[in-house]
Amino acid sequence: MGHLDHAALGWLTPVLSYMMACIGAALGLRCTVRALGATGRSRRNWLVTAASAIGTGIWTMHFVAMLGFSVSGTDIRYDVPLTIVSLLVAMTVVCAGVFAVGHSRDRTRALLLGGLTTGLGVASMHYLGMAAVRLHGDVTYDPALVALSVLIAVVAATAALWAALNIRSPVAVTIASLIMGAAVSSMHYTGMFAVSVDVAPSGEALPGATAMQFIFPLAVGLGSYLFLTSAFVALSPTTGEREASASAERPVEGAVG
Repeated sequence: MGHLDHAALGWLTPVLSYMMACIGAALGLRCTVRALGATGRSRRNWLVTAASAIGTGIWTMHFVAMLGFSVSGTDIRYDVPLTIVSLLVAMTVVCAGVFAVGHSRDRTRALLLGGLTTGLGVASMHYLGMAAVRLHGDVTYDPALVALSVLIAVVAATAALWAALNIRSPVAVTIASLIMGAAVSSMHYTGMFAVSVDVAPSGEALPGATAMQFIFPLAVGLGSYLFLTSAFVALSPTTGEREASASAERPVEGAVG
């Protein structure tokens, strides 16, 4: 049985992955708040941005954490196509959940259905990412911990969507984002603690790419996207600010021309 280390690089990967989850959550919440105050194409665009931010944050959190994952007695590689599929799954399911609560008239039903769908999707993303791992040995899972990780994902997703509907102030969004980041990180490490590896040493080369060859550059790119999008959202005027600006530009009724 190989010894598993979930923080081979020390506290760097757990802390950085948590930050990515928090940034994605905060950005997603702010974009959803903007969406609920908009209509038509503007609402759709804000919801798409919210979904991409949350999905990117969750995926980046997972694979930044995986940079610190090691197993004694074997190297680790990643199947590139399957890893990309896991990213697409994260984006798609979060988009479905966000659009469900952003457009549905029955918010409670949409919240429950969206939370369940998104949570299962996030769990699927995690285990697809794990299925992309290539090493010398057999990987097995503790069913109870897997079930717990899925439950955490569903609860975290439902809470995230609820927060998107009900939280408006920047301070509340910040607090909610810290909690959501902790929930996503808990789901990840619960799923990782479910893993056991029976190492079978071999001299054969493993297929796939190393974490530094593929995951690290992609995580840096997606992390940069989160930071740039955060700057864009921070600089974009809110609906209230646009209305105030438009009102100020209207000519005063009865003014002398």
